[in-house]
Amino acid sequence: MNILEIIEKKTKGKELSKEEIEYFVEGYTNGEVADYQAAALIMAIFIKGMSDQETTDLTLAMANSGDILDLSVLGGIIVDKHSTGGVGDKVSLVLLPIISSLGVKVAKMSGRGLGFTGGTIDKLEAIPGYRTGITEEEFIKNVQEVGISIISQTKNLAPADKKIYELRDTISCVESIPLIASSIMSKKIASGAQKIMLEVTYGNGAFMKNIEDAKKLAEQMVRIGELANRETKYILTNMNEPLGYSIGNSLEIIETAQFLKGEVLAEDLKHVVLELGANMLKLAGLGDNIEENKSKMMENIKNGKAYQKFLQMVERQGGDISYIEDVEKFGKTKYMEDMVSPIDGTIKEIPAITIAKYVCSLGAGRIKKDDVIDMQVGIVLHKKVGDTVKKGEKIFTVYSNKPIEMPTNAVVF
Repeated sequence: MNILEIIEKKTKGKELSKEEIEYFVEGYTNGEVADYQAAALIMAIFIKGMSDQETTDLTLAMANSGDILDLSVLGGIIVDKHSTGGVGDKVSLVLLPIISSLGVKVAKMSGRGLGFTGGTIDKLEAIPGYRTGITEEEFIKNVQEVGISIISQTKNLAPADKKIYELRDTISCVESIPLIASSIMSKKIASGAQKIMLEVTYGNGAFMKNIEDAKKLAEQMVRIGELANRETKYILTNMNEPLGYSIGNSLEIIETAQFLKGEVLAEDLKHVVLELGANMLKLAGLGDNIEENKSKMMENIKNGKAYQKFLQMVERQGGDISYIEDVEKFGKTKYMEDMVSPIDGTIKEIPAITIAKYVCSLGAGRIKKDDVIDMQVGIVLHKKVGDTVKKGEKIFTVYSNKPIEMPTNAVVF
């Protein structure tokens, strides 16, 4: 067996064996397969596609290329959650403390943002002192004793996926459902998940631009889960407008605190959180009735248990909870400016991609991996799509540390 034979086989559209896929993944991870050879195979996969079995074999080979986190010591059923990303998507920050407060052990490894998409880890690091890079031992101990821990992915978690993803990015082979699905699921399996809940986003502010492709991706990941003996469920989320009211790192932490206190519950964010959470509770064996599960979640917002769980997690990982208890401590940016409506009318669009790119240009996101994020900047929406407005009424507020130029085409009437 050699890499040239494997490349030739896939260029002819033939199905690769488990052994051939493992040979490629192992060889590329340890450097025996060169970048140009891996690029040739990835391009062939991009063009010719993969069967469900091939995609599953690729997923498991990438998951096994590094550490596999053993969560069995936690006991019970461990349910992981993954989102394909979006704009203003603070779902993990809101959802996971609620789920933990209802008795589900939450051991979550999350990523950083790149480009216009935000990252859970960046948002948590907006809280002074919060440590995302703790050891696996401390991670497990936190989950055992507090019930929840959210950290950054360990360096040796699915290293093959990291190399293959970076290669795909440089040769314009990102938009391949088998390659996207195997990338996501390899990390979930390596993270020790027994059951997986997926939020697959679609629209102008998401990776999948239409609901049909989002559904194809979601169903592919469900099939991988089944073949890998991991029960997997999904919901589809519209990302044509930002999720919730805030876009930007500390601004999203503020909205998270307000949501968990029951003070500010954006209807679109509430819908996604309740749908995901109700299904996670079902996967964890804590209730088969979805509507009853949603009611349990709302009750733990009303009685303060979800908010207290968030405080416990933040404090346990070194975060200064006084910033959560009094969000005014996050401070204000040098510049603040309101976008007001020029007419009486109804808002038809607030394009997520326009808002995201603008917020990224303020410094809230990265264009390159080593870019330094400005945690304070961003946008807070006062109106959502479908709302009526009067001339002069505030639609959103921009927070910036450099002179503000209002985004064009950010609102369509």
